[in-house]
Order: sequence, then C-alpha cells, then structure tokens
Amino acid sequence: MTIRLTHGSGQRKVQEGVHGDKSKSHKVKKPSPRAVDKAAERKASVDFEKEQKRRERERAREEATKRKERERRRKAVDKAQAALDAAEREHEKKVAAIKAEVAALEKRSRTENVRWDKERERLEAALQRARG
Repeated sequence: MTIRLTHGSGQRKVQEGVHGDKSKSHKVKKPSPRAVDKAAERKASVDFEKEQKRRERERAREEATKRKERERRRKAVDKAQAALDAAEREHEKKVAAIKAEVAALEKRSRTENVRWDKERERLEAALQRARG
C-alpha cells in the first residue's frame, strides 16, 4: 500500500511494508541460499554437459585420426607387398631363364666333350701309325 503525504511544497512517497511498518524504499529481496544452490547446480550441470560433449568430440576426432592412420598404413603395407610380389615374380623369371641357359651350356659342354673324345682318339691313332 502506498500513501502520499503533502509536506511543505512537495509530495513525499512512503511505502508501507508487509508488516505495516513504513519505509522509504522497497528492500531488494535476496535470493535464498537454496535458490543459489539450485542455480549453481544447474550451472554445474550445464558445464558438466558441455565438458562431456567437448571430450566426446575430442575422442571422436582422435578416433578418426587413428582410423585414417590405420588406413594409410594398410595402404602402404599393401603397396609394399605388391612391390615385393612383383619383384619376386621377376626374380623367378630370371632364375628360370638362367637355368635354361645353364641347361643349354651343359648340353653344349657334353656335345663338345663327345666331339673332343672322337678327335683325340683319331689323332692318337694317327700318332701311333706315324711312330710305327
């Protein structure tokens, strides 16, 4: 309830409090400790949720980085394995060619030995006839 009093040349405003006492100004009601606690609880809860989401985003980023690294490593291993396999096939071809050359040389060597044996026998027979 508000009462207006005229005093002298101006008016004065006086407020009546809850219990009927008259005061010059309205007192600001302080929040109760329980309300402060609830507000602090809500803020802590919101802060916790934000931190949890931030950690989850960070974990997801780290997992994506690890997944990309595993994929990069797998591709590098596949590429190295393919290079090794190709080199091994090339080596096997060369070994087969060398073995074929060795077989051909051995055949030539045997043929040459047969020819030499015949030539030597012929020449030794001629030497025997010349000696008499």
